[in-house]
Amino acid sequence: MMNPRLLAISGSIEGMTFSLNKNEISIGRDKTNDIRISDRSISRRHCSIKRNGEMFSIIDFASFNGTFVNGATVKERTINQGDQITLGDIRFLFFQYEAENESIPKSVEFGSDINIGSTIRLERKDAIYLNPLQTLRSSSTNDETARNLSILLELNIELSKLRDLNSLQLATLKAIFEALPATRGAILLIEENLQNITATFSQNRESGNDQPLRISQTIAEQVVNEKTAILCQNVETNSAYNKAASLVGTQTNSLLCVPLTIAEKIAGIIYLDTNNPAQSFAENHLQFLTAIAGIVSIVLENIKHLEWLNNENQRLRQTINLEHNMIGESEPMQKVFRFIEKAAPTEATILLRGESGTGKELVAHAVHANSERTAKSFIAINCAVLSENLLESELFGHEKGAFTTAVSQKKGKIEMADGGTLFLDEIGEMSLTIQAKLLRVLQEREFERVGSTRTIKVDVRIIAATNRDLESEIKNGRFRQDLYYRLNVVSLTMPPLRLRRQDIPLLANYFVTKYSQKCKRKVSGISKEALDLLANYDFPGNVRELENAVERAIVLGNSDIILPDDLPESILESSNFEMPLMEYQKAVNEMKQNLILKTLRQTNGNYTEAAKILGLHPTNLHRLIRTMNLKHLLKQ
Repeated sequence: MMNPRLLAISGSIEGMTFSLNKNEISIGRDKTNDIRISDRSISRRHCSIKRNGEMFSIIDFASFNGTFVNGATVKERTINQGDQITLGDIRFLFFQYEAENESIPKSVEFGSDINIGSTIRLERKDAIYLNPLQTLRSSSTNDETARNLSILLELNIELSKLRDLNSLQLATLKAIFEALPATRGAILLIEENLQNITATFSQNRESGNDQPLRISQTIAEQVVNEKTAILCQNVETNSAYNKAASLVGTQTNSLLCVPLTIAEKIAGIIYLDTNNPAQSFAENHLQFLTAIAGIVSIVLENIKHLEWLNNENQRLRQTINLEHNMIGESEPMQKVFRFIEKAAPTEATILLRGESGTGKELVAHAVHANSERTAKSFIAINCAVLSENLLESELFGHEKGAFTTAVSQKKGKIEMADGGTLFLDEIGEMSLTIQAKLLRVLQEREFERVGSTRTIKVDVRIIAATNRDLESEIKNGRFRQDLYYRLNVVSLTMPPLRLRRQDIPLLANYFVTKYSQKCKRKVSGISKEALDLLANYDFPGNVRELENAVERAIVLGNSDIILPDDLPESILESSNFEMPLMEYQKAVNEMKQNLILKTLRQTNGNYTEAAKILGLHPTNLHRLIRTMNLKHLLKQ
C-alpha cells in the first residue's frame, strides 16, 4: 500500500514524520513551504519532492548547504523506498510504501536465551592492559604482550582523530578483525540498560554488514548488569549455553562480550563471536578486547561530550539569532533575506548602505551566522566613536611602548577576527591614513601592529557599513576610491522603515513583548489608534526610533495596552490630530507629574513605598522620574 512520507532520523526534528500527500511538496525555513523546518542549516526554500504517478523525485532549489541522496549531492533525482535524504543538518528516510515495521533497520537482533553462567569472567581490576604497572611486572609479559601493546597504542592514536560515532565504531571493528579471529562483531551503545539502545553497529568479516547480527541477550544482559567481561568457549557443547537458540542458530563456537564503561557507568558493549573451531577465543583475547574497550570508552566519552558541546553551541546560536533576528514580511525585507542567503556562503567583501537604524549590523550578524565562518568570531567596531589614533590601535593592535599609554601588547580587532568576520560600522568616518592601512588588509590580508615591524597574516572576511554617500565623499577627497572598489564587491542598501510600513505592526508588537518582560510590566499590546499613529509616521530614525518609542511608552504608560498619549510628542505632532492630542498629552503628563510628586512627599521620599502606593515596580518609578525630569522638583 502506497503511503509516501519522510521520517527525520537525525537533527533538530529527529523522530518527526511528514506526509507527502500532494503532487509537489516544498521544504524550507520560509513559512510559505509545505514542510517548514526552523533550522538554520536549511535554506528558506531548500528543495521540493514531486510525485508523478508512483514515481517520486527530489529537486534542489540552489540551497546553500545542498541536497543529498544517500550521501551524493543532487540537483534533481528520482528517489526510492529507503533512500536517505540529507538537508543541512537534517537527515530523512524516504518511505514510499506501507511497511509492517517502520522503525529504522537495526544492525543487531537479540536472541531468546536461557539463564546462563559464564565460562571465564574478567573484572576491570584484573584487566592486565588497563593496569600498566601490572602489565610490566607480570611474569607473562612476552612478545605477544609487546605486540598487543603496540597495536593498542596505534589504535589509540587512530581513534583519537575521530569526531563521530559511526567512524569510531567502524574503525574499532576494523582493528578488532585485524587482531582477533572473530567472524562477526557488534557494538551496542545504551542509556541505562539494554531496553534503551541508542545506536547499534555490526559487521561480518566476510559479508560486511548486509544482515543483522543475532546476539545472545542473556550474555549481553549479564555483562551490562555485572559490569564484567565474559569469554565463552565451546558454546555448542557447553551445558550452560547449548540451549541458547541465538547461539545455536548462528553456529557460534565461542564468543566474547565486554562492557564500554564511562565514569563507572555502562555506556555499551562490544560483542564478538566466531564459528571456526580451529580459531576459538582464548583468555588472552578477552584481555586484549577489554583493553580495546577501555580505549574506545575514552574516545566515546570525548565524542559524546563534543556532540553535546556542538548541540549546546547550536542552541545558543539559535537563541542569539532569535533575539537579533530581523523582522519583516514586506517585499523590501524579502530582498534583504534573499541577499543574505546568496551572499553568506561566499567569501565576498560586503558593503551595507542605508540610513541609521535600518539594521545594517543585524544583516552583518546574519551573514556571519549563515557562512562557513559561523563557528569563529564576529567582531564589530564603530569607526565613528573613536579618534584616529585610538581607532588605529583598536583595529591593528599595538606593541608595548608603542606610545605613552601602551603599557602592554594588545591584539587589534582585525587579529581577533582571524578566521571569522570583521564588521566595520560607519566606514565613511575613517581617516584617509587608516583607510590606506585597511586597503592593504583587504588586498594582502596582512598588517603590522602599531609600533611593530612584524607582518601578521590574517584570514578575515570584512563587512563594512555606512550611511554616507561614499561617491560624494570620493569626489570631495574624503574617501579613497581604491578602497571603495575593494569594499563594494557585493553591496546592499537597507530599506528605511517608511518604505516598508507593513512591517511596523510586526516590529512594534515584537518590541512590546521584549520590553514588557525587560521592564517587568504587563503590556498586552497596542491600541488601534496608537498603531495607526505609528504606521503613518515616517520614522527618520527608522527601526531604532520605533524601538525607543515603544520602550518609552511601556515605561511611562499606566494601562495594559499602549495608548496614543503614551507615544513620543514627535509622533503625535506629525499626526492629523495634532492639537487635540497635544492638549490631552500635556494634561496627562501634568497629572502624572503631580501624582508622583504628591506620593513621594507623602512617603518622605521613600521610593519603594511610593511605588507600592502607585502600583508600580520601583524600577519603573525611577525611570519615570528620570524621563519626566522630576528630580529637581523633589528637592523643592
